[in-house]
Amino acid sequence: MLQVDLKDKAVTSSQNTPLKATERRVGRVGGRGSILAEPRGPRRHRLGGRGPRVTCRASRAQLEAALVLPTSRGARGARGIVGRGAGVGKMAAPSLLNWRRVSSFTGPVPRARHGHRAVAIRELMIIFGGGNEGIADELHVYNTVTNQWFLPAVRGDIPPGCAAHGFVCDGTRILVFGGMVEYGRYSNELYELQASRWLWKKVKPQPPPSGFPPCPRLGHSFSLYGNKCYLFGGLANESEDSNNNVPRYLNDFYELELQHGSGVVGWSIPATKGVVPSPRESHTAIIYCKKDSASPKMYVFGGMCGARLDDLWQLDLETMSWSKPETKGTVPLPRSLHTASVIGNKMYIFGGWVPHKGENPETSPHDCEWRCTSSFSCLNLDTAEWTTLVSDSQEDKKNSRPRPRAGHCAVAIGTRLYFWSGRDGYKKALNSQVCCKDLWYLDTEKPPAPSQVQLIKATTNSFHVKWDEVPTVEGYLLQLNTDLTYQATSSDSSAAPSVLGGRMDPHRQGSNSTLHNSVSDTVNSTKTEHTAVRGTSLRSKPDSRAVDSSAALHSPLAPNTSNNSSWVTDMLRKNEVDEICALPATKISRVEVHAAATPFSKETPSNPVAILKAEQWCDVGIFKNNTALVSQFYLLPKGKQSMSKVGNADVPDYSLLKKQDLVPGTVYKFRVAAINGCGIGPFSKVSEFKTCIPGFPGAPSTVRISKNVDGIHLSWEPPTSPSGNILEYSAYLAIRTAQMQDNPSQLVFMRIYCGLKTSCTVTAGQLANAHIDYTSRPAIVFRISAKNEKGYGPATQVRWLQDQEKDVGPWF
Repeated sequence: MLQVDLKDKAVTSSQNTPLKATERRVGRVGGRGSILAEPRGPRRHRLGGRGPRVTCRASRAQLEAALVLPTSRGARGARGIVGRGAGVGKMAAPSLLNWRRVSSFTGPVPRARHGHRAVAIRELMIIFGGGNEGIADELHVYNTVTNQWFLPAVRGDIPPGCAAHGFVCDGTRILVFGGMVEYGRYSNELYELQASRWLWKKVKPQPPPSGFPPCPRLGHSFSLYGNKCYLFGGLANESEDSNNNVPRYLNDFYELELQHGSGVVGWSIPATKGVVPSPRESHTAIIYCKKDSASPKMYVFGGMCGARLDDLWQLDLETMSWSKPETKGTVPLPRSLHTASVIGNKMYIFGGWVPHKGENPETSPHDCEWRCTSSFSCLNLDTAEWTTLVSDSQEDKKNSRPRPRAGHCAVAIGTRLYFWSGRDGYKKALNSQVCCKDLWYLDTEKPPAPSQVQLIKATTNSFHVKWDEVPTVEGYLLQLNTDLTYQATSSDSSAAPSVLGGRMDPHRQGSNSTLHNSVSDTVNSTKTEHTAVRGTSLRSKPDSRAVDSSAALHSPLAPNTSNNSSWVTDMLRKNEVDEICALPATKISRVEVHAAATPFSKETPSNPVAILKAEQWCDVGIFKNNTALVSQFYLLPKGKQSMSKVGNADVPDYSLLKKQDLVPGTVYKFRVAAINGCGIGPFSKVSEFKTCIPGFPGAPSTVRISKNVDGIHLSWEPPTSPSGNILEYSAYLAIRTAQMQDNPSQLVFMRIYCGLKTSCTVTAGQLANAHIDYTSRPAIVFRISAKNEKGYGPATQVRWLQDQEKDVGPWF
C-alpha cells in the first residue's frame, strides 16, 4: 500500500535546492515517421496568440472568513484506460463546461514537452518521458490535492528517457513499454516501477509460445485489464541505420500476463476473429466493461497511417472478436496524438492533429494541411453515441479552455479530467517545437453524495462534525434544520431568536433518525430508566486518523460549556505494538422519562418577521475541508424552502442573511453536499445530533491500549471538564451477536469494567467475543464514559486497529 513513501518529496542537492531535471540529449527530435514530428504539409497559418492566464471563476458570493473555497483538487487516467459502467452521471451540457486552469502550484515544474505519458495513483499524477529538444528521463509527480510538483528519488534499473511509449498503472506499480529512446531508435524493453518505494526494475517477459515478441516501436497503445496488458499497433523502423528512418505501421496484437504484485509471466499472441483494424500509430485504446456484462471490450480510435484516421474498433476480450460498432451522433474529425480517457460509461477524446482543408473542401487527406485542435467529444460506451462538447469551429476569445495541442497527456481522478502540456498548435520555432506549459482540469459531472455527517464533539451550543472526503471537489455545502419553530426578527442583532413552543422531548425515538450504526444497550441504572448508547461511526481513509463518533438522541447529555474553537480532540496514538484511535463524542446518556427542557422563554418578540418551518433546510456555510465547527446557521428569507441554488449558479451572499445560534438540548438534522465545477451534487443521508445540557461530565481522553500476558491493558485520562466529582467510569466492548448477522452496522456493546480506576484489563476471553468493525479498517471498538452526580456523560469511542492479514484472531 502507499504510505509515507508517496509523499511529496522533491530531490534536492546539498544546498537544499531542487535538482534540475536531467535530459537525454539527442541530435534531433522528430522527423519523418516520428511520433514527435510535426506533420508535413503546406505552410501553416498562425491560428492565434497566447492569451492571459485563466484561473478559476471568481464569481462566487463573498462568504464568511471561515467558509472558503479551494482553487483546485484531485485526478486519474491515461492512454490505455479501464472503465466500468457503474453509477454514471450525465455530462454537463457543452455550454456549461467549466474549464479551470491551475495557476497556483509549488515545487519543480517539469519542462513543457510532448510525447510524454501520464497515469494516476489516487490523487497523484505521475508523468514520464516525452521531450522537445531532447528526451526527458526523469519522473515527475503532481499532487492534485496540494497542487505541488515533486521529483521522487527513484532507484534501481532506471530506464532511459523515452517518448510515445506505453504507460499503464496496476495498483501502485507502473509498467513502461517501448517508445523512442533517440531519433530513429525505438525500444521494446519493459520496465516496472514500484511507486510505493520508487523502485525501478527491468523485467524480461517470456516470448510467445509461437511467434516473435513485439518488435521495437513507438506510438502504440498499451492497455491494462485485470492481470493482463494488451498491446496494439505502433510504428517500427525497418532500417538498421537510425539516421535513415524507414517507417512501418503495425497492427499486431499482443497480450502480456502479469504476476500478482510484481513481475510478469510472458507475451502471447491471441488468435483473433473478424477484420483486424488497419495498421496505425498515435491512436488510443481504452478498455470498458458494462455494469451488467462480464465481457470487457477494448476500443481503438483514430491514429495515423500516412493520413489521420477517425474509425472506431471494438475487440471483445472474451471472444477475441474484432468489430466496428455502429455509432450515432457526430464522429470527431480524423486525428492522431490525441488522448482518450474513461469516466463512468463515457470515453472523452481531446486534442490531437486534425485535417484542415482550408478553402478547398475537396482536398484529399494526404494533401491537406494539418493543425492541432482543442475539440472535445465524448462517446457513450453503452449507447455508442457521440456527443460534441467543444467543436473545432468554436472560438475561444476569452482563453477559457485549453489551447489547441497534440501529444499532451490526460488523466482522470474521480470525475475530473486533467490535461498537461503538449505541442502548442499556435506557435512554431525554428529548431524545436513550442509546447504548452499549462495544466487544466475539467469536472465532467456533479460530485456524488458524501457520507452522512458524523459527530466529533458536541457542546451546549456547538457541534464539531465531519464527513468522508469526496475526491476532486472544491468545497462542501453543509445544511441543517431542527424540529424547533423559530421566529426571526427584523433586528440587526445576531442573538438567537426565541423558541416558540420549543418542547424538547427526551423520548425521541431512534427510528426517526438515520444515524449510522445506531445501537442500544441496557446498562445498570438506579432508576427504572435505562442508559442508551446510540451512535454514528465515522469512516476515514486508511492513512488518516480513523474516527468513530456518536451522538445520543436522549436527554440529558454531557456538557461542554466552552463556546470557543479550542477543541480538545484525542488524536491517533501509537505504542510499540498497536495503533489505536481515540474518538471523543459518543454520547452515553440516561433517559429521563419525565424530562422536558425548554431553556428559553416563550415570550414573543415585538417585531416578528417569519416563522421558519421544520422542513426548511438552512445553510451552515460552504467549507473547503470535510470538517466544520457549527455554532450558527443562516435563517432563510421569508417564503423560501431552501437557500442554495443547484447547478452552476452562485451560492447566496451570506452577508445579507441573518444568523441563528444553536441552543442547548436541541436536536438538529444535518446533511452535506459536495461542490465542483459542474455545481452542487446530491445531498447525503440525514444525520441527527443533539446539543448538550450543562452539568454532566465530559468524555475521558488520551486512551491507550497495550498488550499484556492476560489480554490487553486499557487506560485513559479523566475528563477535562468533570463538572463535579467523578463517581465511576464504565468501559464497553462491541461484541458479536446473532442480531449483527442480519444488520452488521447495528453495534451491540457489553460493559467490561465499572469502577473508579482510570484503567482496566480486557481478558482474552472477553476479546474472543469482540466484534470486528470494518467501516474503515478492521478494528475492535471500545467506549469509555465517566459519571458524576448528574449521571453519565459522553463516551470516548476508540477503534483498536487490527491486522487484515491475520486469520488466527483479532488481537494476537
